[in-house]
Amino acid sequence: MVTPKLSTRPANFAAAKALEAAGIHPLLSRLWAARGVSHPDDTRLAWGALIPPGQLTQVQHAAKVLADAIQAGKKLLIVADYDCDGATACAVGLRALRSMGANVDFLVPNRFETGYGLSPAVVELAVQHTGGKPDMLITVDNGIASVDGVEAARQAGMDVVITDHHLPGDILPQALAIVNPNQPGCGFPSKNLAGVGVIFYLMLALRAELRQRGVYAADGGPRLDNLADLVALGTVADVVKLDANNRLLVTQGLQKMRSGRMQAGMRALFAVAAREPRQASCFDLGFALGPRINAAGRLADMSLGINCLVTDNESEALNLARQLEAMNQERRSIETTMREEALAAVESAHPVIGASVCVYHPDWHQGVVGLVASRLKETYWRPTLAFARSDTGELRGSGRSIPDVHLRDVLDLVSKRNPGIILKFGGHAMAAGLTLREDAYDLFIQSFDSAVREMSGKASFDPIIETDGSLETGYANPEVAGLLQQQVWGAGFPAPIFRDTFYVRQQRLLKEKHLKLSLERGHQRFDAIWFNHAQMLPEQADVAYRLDRNVWNGVTSAQLIIEHACAPEY
Repeated sequence: MVTPKLSTRPANFAAAKALEAAGIHPLLSRLWAARGVSHPDDTRLAWGALIPPGQLTQVQHAAKVLADAIQAGKKLLIVADYDCDGATACAVGLRALRSMGANVDFLVPNRFETGYGLSPAVVELAVQHTGGKPDMLITVDNGIASVDGVEAARQAGMDVVITDHHLPGDILPQALAIVNPNQPGCGFPSKNLAGVGVIFYLMLALRAELRQRGVYAADGGPRLDNLADLVALGTVADVVKLDANNRLLVTQGLQKMRSGRMQAGMRALFAVAAREPRQASCFDLGFALGPRINAAGRLADMSLGINCLVTDNESEALNLARQLEAMNQERRSIETTMREEALAAVESAHPVIGASVCVYHPDWHQGVVGLVASRLKETYWRPTLAFARSDTGELRGSGRSIPDVHLRDVLDLVSKRNPGIILKFGGHAMAAGLTLREDAYDLFIQSFDSAVREMSGKASFDPIIETDGSLETGYANPEVAGLLQQQVWGAGFPAPIFRDTFYVRQQRLLKEKHLKLSLERGHQRFDAIWFNHAQMLPEQADVAYRLDRNVWNGVTSAQLIIEHACAPEY
């Protein structure tokens, strides 16, 4: 087990002053400035501040291609990915294209049969689609690596438009158009769009193209801002960096949810998750709605999740959301068993943990290995890969990493040094997937560990909890807690954690696993809770905490959620 170190995020007093002068709350000014916000313009969250679609390479060309296809009555087929970003991207594409007169359907690859992306096998399924062979395929949240798949589609007489946000390989597919902020030569200022953000941008460009052609008036056509709830869900669930542009997209989506204007499926997901849309937050998207959509892709077929987000029938949406809820319960139970087995395997096989952790069991569920990798990464704070055996006898692995190690780059190095052992791989800095020859597992784990050491220059890693220093006493109240909860926090823009020294006035165990405390600082007393921590604290403690609100018997008070605490250093 690892013990986190506490650090204080460097302040930027000049930027904080500039933000405060623009009328932003002093605490928010301090927190935002420490996260790289230097100009009031970066806090503008209205649609007018959105980076214009025209800056996305090939987006206007792709819009023309789609406009031609719609006007020629061609059959379009969206090829989606089986995670929440892929499902929301598919729903945005379907809803927007249909509202602009397109004949469009979707196909989502099955994780267990064809695997990820537009492969030749998926092209074969597209040709045999129940709606008839499509004239054009549109990928969402995949496709940038589908060199063979695009070639197979062309051979089969289908055009391909790629929309993706993943990092490209050395060779780009020969598609009709590629819209991806991460492709070489794209000058789009935000490289952090999720897959759903990319297709949303293409739909904005398509509407602009149809306006130019006189199909719509200069400000006419469908209201695409009504899809902001889907864009927000996919963006948060995919854990992309929440830069200013993504914060704008997520804020707009949350505002729609809070005012009750959302897709029927979103409303149904809030209901089955027992969350209140009027108080919708990034936490709801990332930890309540996202996992329920993802459960379909993990255990069965993501079509269920996509249909939930596409239907306008409230009762059908609720029925589908209930099925997703049941799947999510099953996923939790499978994950718990696998996680316990994985922890036991690591403890017995590795008296000393290396620079990385790899686990494999032939009976594990390949849809859940990524979640197991994520839990082990948190436990050991090492880049972690978990593998299961596929029906074809290959190993399917999913990995999660830590800030010090770019996971896709490590896999790239292993692949180049050991040609043929990794059959395919892809991903990002913090998460990746791969397919491995089963007989190469032992060689792979040695090579992976060496590559992690070489690329990071380290054999062990310490988690760091970065805090925002002391919380000013005047802001330690439920009103400020509510203000903080209203903001968009997430990947690359972490929610504030404060650090102060408190006297521990009372402490007791709740349900034998949570520590409930009464803490005192100056003349203020706070209720506090440290989840999943059973050891008592000393009389005085250095505490890293989040400021939260607690409502009890109609009374709202400030509550501290403890992230870490220890005896103060003198």
